[in-house]
Amino acid sequence: MVNKYQKRFREIIKIFTKYGCDFLIDFKFKKKFPDPVNLKCAFEELGPTFVKIGQILSTRPDILSKEYIDEFRKLQDNVSPVSFEEINSVFTSEFNKCIDECFLNFSKKPLASASIAQVHKATLLDGRSVIVKIQRPHIAEKMEVDIHVIKKILKLVKGKFETLPIDPYEAIDEIWQGSKQELDFKIETNNIKVFSENNSDVAFIYTPYVVDEFCSSKVLTLEKIKGIKIDNIDQLKDDDYDLDDLAKKLALGFLKQVFKDGFFHGDPHPGNILIKDTKICFIDFGIMGNLSSSLRIALNDAIVALALQDINKLINIFLSIGIRKGFVDKNSLYIDMKYVLDSYVNTSLSNIKISLMLEDVFGLLKKHNIQLPKDLTLVMKSLVLLESNLSMLSPNINIMDIAIPYVKDNTNFMENMSLNELSLKGYTFLKDGLKIPSTLVELADNLISGRTTIKMEHKNLNKPVAALNKMINRMVFGLVVSAIIVSSALILASNVGPQISGLSIIGVIGFIVSAIFGLWLLISILKSGLM
Repeated sequence: MVNKYQKRFREIIKIFTKYGCDFLIDFKFKKKFPDPVNLKCAFEELGPTFVKIGQILSTRPDILSKEYIDEFRKLQDNVSPVSFEEINSVFTSEFNKCIDECFLNFSKKPLASASIAQVHKATLLDGRSVIVKIQRPHIAEKMEVDIHVIKKILKLVKGKFETLPIDPYEAIDEIWQGSKQELDFKIETNNIKVFSENNSDVAFIYTPYVVDEFCSSKVLTLEKIKGIKIDNIDQLKDDDYDLDDLAKKLALGFLKQVFKDGFFHGDPHPGNILIKDTKICFIDFGIMGNLSSSLRIALNDAIVALALQDINKLINIFLSIGIRKGFVDKNSLYIDMKYVLDSYVNTSLSNIKISLMLEDVFGLLKKHNIQLPKDLTLVMKSLVLLESNLSMLSPNINIMDIAIPYVKDNTNFMENMSLNELSLKGYTFLKDGLKIPSTLVELADNLISGRTTIKMEHKNLNKPVAALNKMINRMVFGLVVSAIIVSSALILASNVGPQISGLSIIGVIGFIVSAIFGLWLLISILKSGLM
């Protein structure tokens, strides 16, 4: 008897072969990869699981080349709706009440039908208009079967993907873990509440409320937003909206989500953003990104490095947060990174097309065996979508024009341009000077892995080593004094903390301490006779 896994296995092989994608399941190890268009068509015919996988892979330039990403972005999540009777059965099993008992009106024809769920408009018993998102029957079980079969195929042909910077088996497992979260609507319900709380003090952002009474793991009920889609430019103009102002607010709202909250909308395409009463309304919270404080700091530092055109700093950031999937030649990486970025930063930050730049940078990191965290790749995907929205609303507004001032303002940088550069350099100096340089970490990594050979010859080094130790101690002490001076200068310039006669007490104390330490260091050098 053929079980469900064997049956699906045969279906997948048949469809892949139909579209000339038998490379993926041919165990003779052909070298030619399938055509991107044919592979996309195969994914569409294979159904919801493969459509979802393709859509997720379209956001991962660290895994796929541009040709495949461009095709997978065309995958449509529209599938035939299931009957009202099936939807009613799911609802009843969740709440022990049928739909007619809970709503005054419920549209049997769905507003949208996607791979995981379909959406209906309804009216609560108290008259409020809502949207009801109900999961398709048995979709979780069907997706689990597909994932099981895909993993089986990948194990059989794993040798074909050795050149990829990521293990395809791990990638599919990662996608499945994310899909399981999308299958639990309780997570999306919580996402909406967290997003609403985070943005409660932002006047230009509105978040729909959820109706907890009719929310479960398979049903989500929330406020129906009657607004204008952000890509409906003609309607926005007819309603006298300031498109430049909307674009700026959209960008600022997203930057706050990323840099301040660390919790951001992961799929801000035009269909998920509405304008209502001058407010920006995000909908569909199934895909949300979470950034740890360390990743937010790294992203912040990357923008600072880009503003200063500090390629070394940018590379060190990528190395610190990325996963090395092989040997990384830092010198070669520097040359390639400089070549890629020169065409952008040497013109004007305002003219940077971030989608093109990110595409080039991701391709470069992939080439050099560096894989970025998935949450960071989601940020990049969201930024690309955001840039597209901005270009529709206001072609003259660039995300970099808004991002760089936002980073400066949120790290207490001063408004004067020359002082801005001083602050940026002081900021990076302090961060780098008060921690172990990343090059030492890289050296330690090479030593531990056995990639470095050290040859030493000892010839009367006792006295020189003692002198060297003393010199290093003084250098470190001098570095600390310099750091105190720079930080005190920044504090005085920013007027932070309590003040006397318009001067920050903290900054003045810092200068006094640095003067005492500096004087002591100078005296010790004079006494040693090495001045």
